[in-house]
Amino acid sequence: MPPMRRVRYRVAASLDGFIAGPNGEIDWIVHEPTMDFGAIYAEVDTVLLGRRTYELTLQPGAPPWPAGWRVYVFSRTLRAGEHPAVTVVRENAGAAVAALRAEPGRDVWLFGGGNLFASLLAEGVVDEVEIAVMPVLLGRGVPLLTADAPRTSLALAGSRAYPRGVVGLRYDVVRHSAG
Repeated sequence: MPPMRRVRYRVAASLDGFIAGPNGEIDWIVHEPTMDFGAIYAEVDTVLLGRRTYELTLQPGAPPWPAGWRVYVFSRTLRAGEHPAVTVVRENAGAAVAALRAEPGRDVWLFGGGNLFASLLAEGVVDEVEIAVMPVLLGRGVPLLTADAPRTSLALAGSRAYPRGVVGLRYDVVRHSAG
């Protein structure tokens, strides 16, 4: 049986744990030229977004997704017919992601946001948490993880400090066996 595709929550966060400012702004994210985004993109072929994060990607100037990527947007309010370039998932998010994990292909990038991350963590379908910690304190904004998320153990799988003060942290989600 082929290995299960990994779902990786890969996101930039302020040192105080926010993934966007109070108005959704991301202008505080440090451009780090030594990060190899080509290599990062080569590892995935599917991206998962919550509605608010998806709406940010529709703003003028937002870069397009790489050709061939499948984009899934989790929303109870979006109408699929109005967003033909993406797959809208309105219910059973955990089951939808479990099905994606079982398909052949590269890893799945859980792009955001905190609500979707919390719900998929609770469903047990997140495998890695990768955070690029930015050298900034926002004080308030959109949290990395919502307050209703389950307590989850992580195991450090890697870390790297970059020249402009960004620190990359990579954790595996620890699965506790029942019994």
